[in-house]
Amino acid sequence: MKVRRLARTVALQALYEIDCTHHPPDQVIQHRLEEVPLPEIAVKFVRHLVYGVLQHREVLDAYIQQKAPEWPLEQVAIVDRNILRMALYEFAVDGRIPVKVAINEAVELGKMFGSDSTSRFVNGVLGALIPLRDEIARRIRGNLPPPNRPRRR
Repeated sequence: MKVRRLARTVALQALYEIDCTHHPPDQVIQHRLEEVPLPEIAVKFVRHLVYGVLQHREVLDAYIQQKAPEWPLEQVAIVDRNILRMALYEFAVDGRIPVKVAINEAVELGKMFGSDSTSRFVNGVLGALIPLRDEIARRIRGNLPPPNRPRRR
């Protein structure tokens, strides 16, 4: 497995555990990296993905929910929602990789870790989010609240 995909796999596993158990992210990442040694550049990528998703989860989730309204996010399989979060973070917020690469990587993770329908679900939701990527980036850079939710004080 290529190093970047392996790093995404470790990040997905960490996000899954954090989502399920609410363990501290630092501990979860450290534990995952002890199990799967990675080169330093890949370790930085894992941390970048995990902390980026966690920092912007509320906004990412709001947009995912817009494009999958028949599936309340808390009812979406944990692996599926974290694959969606990671890919959306990569192509809308981080912007370092092309959209097609982010979606392809998400679909592959879905095939490896999700159910039989995960890859189709992930592909469909992410495809519907492509036109919103600039809006998502502006919302996050402007530190604006998620869409369709009142601003917290």
